[in-house]
Amino acid sequence: MPGAIYAEGLVKTFGDVKALDGVDLDVPEGTVLGLLGPNGAGKTTAVRCLTTLLTPDSGKAVVAGIDVLKHPNEVRRSIGLSGQFAAVDEYLTGRENLQMVGQLYQLSKKDAKRRAGELLDRFHLADAADRPSKTYSGGMRRRLDLAAALVVSPPVMFMDEPTTGLDPYNRQQLWDVIQELVAGGTTLLLTTQYLEEADHLAHDICVVDHGRVIARGTADQLKAQTGGERVEVVVHEREHIDTARAVLSKYSLAGFGKGEATVDQHTRKLTVPVTGGAKLLAEVIRDLDARGIEIDDIGLRRPTLDDVFISLTGHVAEEPEASDAAEAAEAAEDPKGAKK
Repeated sequence: MPGAIYAEGLVKTFGDVKALDGVDLDVPEGTVLGLLGPNGAGKTTAVRCLTTLLTPDSGKAVVAGIDVLKHPNEVRRSIGLSGQFAAVDEYLTGRENLQMVGQLYQLSKKDAKRRAGELLDRFHLADAADRPSKTYSGGMRRRLDLAAALVVSPPVMFMDEPTTGLDPYNRQQLWDVIQELVAGGTTLLLTTQYLEEADHLAHDICVVDHGRVIARGTADQLKAQTGGERVEVVVHEREHIDTARAVLSKYSLAGFGKGEATVDQHTRKLTVPVTGGAKLLAEVIRDLDARGIEIDDIGLRRPTLDDVFISLTGHVAEEPEASDAAEAAEAAEDPKGAKK
């Protein structure tokens, strides 16, 4: 049975640019899917298709059990959307913004006021509730935007790079709110370029590039595909490098004694791919100590999502790319949806 968010073979083109090239997604109810990809990979286009803001050229999409193409108005009543830019009226107060959204959703004036008060408390905005939102910091606007998306407690949420540009404190606050929502049963599709964010929040991850899903799985599964663990050692004395390399090479994955550790002479750091985790690390420490090799630092490094991303796409997640042409083409085709 399809999940709360389901897409099959989504295709969307803008002129000569294919923004989506057969995207498949399936997000079980009450979970978070992290949609990762470089600029212009198709993340925002996918969100816009799933939230009825764009019509795909072909494919199928179902959100909250509702066919997106056949019943878009019903889909809109079942979702919340927080885009890349805070969609708040800067001349209204925080309270007025939320009350306006409630009334647009046809809540009574009394219910809209009550709901606004609840959300202002929940998002730590009560002290600023009656100030014009143009006086809010970036983090406060972000929280107000997210609160507006939750006025009617939708079962399905879409967040398109919600923490872009936020400082670490405000990013952590938003993470806490997102985790509360999901704990309460909300299903979330989250696009992000912050790999730490996906690692922290997502149950499953899809990596997209050039409009296609190129990998999917849990963070641990994707990391396991990338390579394994590495022991990194910094020796205290440069003259111990060769001896330490001989010791570490015994633990290499390259054939038990046949492989060699790599060395950075400048930093006196040696690195060797291994398997065995913390237990093996303890053996390495004992072995180095037995040879009289003093070390300044030692650690077991596991692959990160950055490693996964570089392995899959050949570049870091935040690197701007030529595929931004997809977004430019989308803006030309659909000015109302264009980024500011």
